[in-house]
Amino acid sequence: MDLRDSPEEAAFRAEVRQWLQDNLPEGWGTPAFKEPEDPEEHVKFLKEWQGKLASGGWAGINWPKEYGGRAVTVLQKIIFEEEYEAAYGPDMIHLAVGLDLVGPVLITAGEQWQKERFVGPCLKGEEIWCQGFSEPGAGSDLAALQTRGEIDGDELVINGQKIWTSFAHHADFCILVVRTNTEVKKHKGLTFVIVDMKSPGIEIRPLVEMTGHQWFNEVFFENVRVPLKNVVGGIDKGWGVVMETLNVERSSASQHSKLDAQIARLIKTAKAQGIDKDPLFRQELARTVTDSMVLKMTAYRNASAFIKSGESGPEGSIIKLFWADVDQRFKNQIVNAMGPAGLALEGDPAAADQGYWQHQLLWSKASSIYAGTSEIQRNIIATRVLGLPR
Repeated sequence: MDLRDSPEEAAFRAEVRQWLQDNLPEGWGTPAFKEPEDPEEHVKFLKEWQGKLASGGWAGINWPKEYGGRAVTVLQKIIFEEEYEAAYGPDMIHLAVGLDLVGPVLITAGEQWQKERFVGPCLKGEEIWCQGFSEPGAGSDLAALQTRGEIDGDELVINGQKIWTSFAHHADFCILVVRTNTEVKKHKGLTFVIVDMKSPGIEIRPLVEMTGHQWFNEVFFENVRVPLKNVVGGIDKGWGVVMETLNVERSSASQHSKLDAQIARLIKTAKAQGIDKDPLFRQELARTVTDSMVLKMTAYRNASAFIKSGESGPEGSIIKLFWADVDQRFKNQIVNAMGPAGLALEGDPAAADQGYWQHQLLWSKASSIYAGTSEIQRNIIATRVLGLPR
């Protein structure tokens, strides 16, 4: 595997870099630019930026051209992520479910009317989506979920609870997985359905994380009626759609992109804090740089395998497991090296880098939980790579 850009990839990288330089908000990445602090205004800002990306041809770049994408390769998608993170582009996590999951899945498995209604708004950032998968008793073991969907005429009546539902309090729609059949094996009785989050019977309770932010939510469904036409892939056939969703998510994993950008930011902060000459700090930083290169090589290997087979291999689990460990160790190392300035809360004048690293330390504790826990990733590697018994 050659990690050097081909001439076509180098030209693509230069095009991405130039567009970002020309189109990022004026003053972006400097103290002169103040992002909206009000959550609603922040979401509005991100939706407008997503619209700008779409109009420039930089949203959904891996989508087919007939749906507004560029049909780029998985490797080009990673290149885009590398350049976007290097430019510290706005964090689009609020819109990630729609753009990275819903759009591609509907293009592959959705009915024609679903594609016509939802795919375009996903691309342009006009609507926000959330992902109703995890439940209090069914997180990593998703097939154990108990939220019920019962057919009543031409509607599905939904009752149950979801948890860790990111941005549900901002979402217009939800991709929801419910149990529609209890008489078959648990994987075979699930249905994947689109739910309007303004439907009667939905209650959203935001959860305050230790970062102080409200991203996650509990969502309760009480006799929520959803048209059967909103089902994706067919009744009791939701597990295949779920696997397609996760396959899309894992095929272009590029955690090294954000890590490299944070390393560059840390070097600037370390110089400002006067710790850049500390030999222990430099040694740990070198270790993280090396780890990021390992992540990059594994990501490119994963992408190459996906191009050949059309399926994500165990590299996706290896990336997720290794990155979670590196991310948490890296953030701990930073805060320890900065002393009190690293522990000061966001908004405290004494905080290093406006409290960015303190926030990152707290948020990193979730990296071994979301998108499949580290324990689950170890199980996947053990059984599918090493051939160990279940």
